[in-house]
Amino acid sequence: MFVHGRSTCKRAFSLLAALAMIASPALAQDSSAQTSVWVISQGDEKVYLGGTIHLLRNSDYPLPAPFEEAYDRADELYFETDLGTINSPAFQQQVMAQLTYQDGRSLSTVLSTEAYTALQSYVNNSGLPIPMPMLESFKPGLLISTLSVLEMQKLGFTPQGVDAYFYTRAVGDGKTRGELESIEEQLTMLSRMGEGYESDYVLYSLADFEQLGSELENIVTHWRNGNTDSLSNDFIGPMREQSEVLYQELLVDRNLNWIPQIERMFEDENTELVLVGVAHMLGDDGLLEALRTRGFEVTHFNTSARGAAETGH
Repeated sequence: MFVHGRSTCKRAFSLLAALAMIASPALAQDSSAQTSVWVISQGDEKVYLGGTIHLLRNSDYPLPAPFEEAYDRADELYFETDLGTINSPAFQQQVMAQLTYQDGRSLSTVLSTEAYTALQSYVNNSGLPIPMPMLESFKPGLLISTLSVLEMQKLGFTPQGVDAYFYTRAVGDGKTRGELESIEEQLTMLSRMGEGYESDYVLYSLADFEQLGSELENIVTHWRNGNTDSLSNDFIGPMREQSEVLYQELLVDRNLNWIPQIERMFEDENTELVLVGVAHMLGDDGLLEALRTRGFEVTHFNTSARGAAETGH
């Protein structure tokens, strides 16, 4: 059965590019041990910062305890964008208007012969439930995000990951919710992915799909342990080697836009939990290092050592 185009677009959009950050139930660990949750402190004020994974399986729950504890302590939750609008018909229309070619171009005219042939071969032989004609009008950002979603679904994952889980809980619990960027900003970013280097972007993305399954275990282990150095080596390094432009647009520029918003959270007495893709935490351009250089104390939130690592609300 073919996947309906707009439904697929919706799921693809929710992932953006942190698509390699997948959780695995095979990696058992103490649920209270160190994970990808940090406490950002300035005096008595605290903000919790959680590095998320956008795709999970049902068997990946419960999440590590520090995520749950940070949620319980938070008065307000902030996400990358407003997850509540993604199911609306208006959003679906925006996706199709901005992320598909509207000027007569198509993938067959934009991509090189090499890239287009590789894409055709991949689609025809991958077993994915979407035909090539349905993809023809997709811009590269939507194309690769859509194919990534479908590859993850082949492995049993769905977009109901950490972000969606806590958004649903926050709605049910009546907690205040906010976002760091608008839907329009995310759509604009996604529409520009691969712009000017479309063929290279498609070719190295297709090559990544071939290695996806074999690379997940290391990435997942490091995410669950909050090991930012290893995650940087596994994820940020290869990403920068493939495309410095994509790294800048997808991570660096957005981090720079988010940092002032996080700083303003220290101006009130509420406790905030900020949930964004874990890739945004990593490296010299990541949120953690940026906040350190601005004078904030940054520590792992470890519920098994709560008294030593972090106390109070």
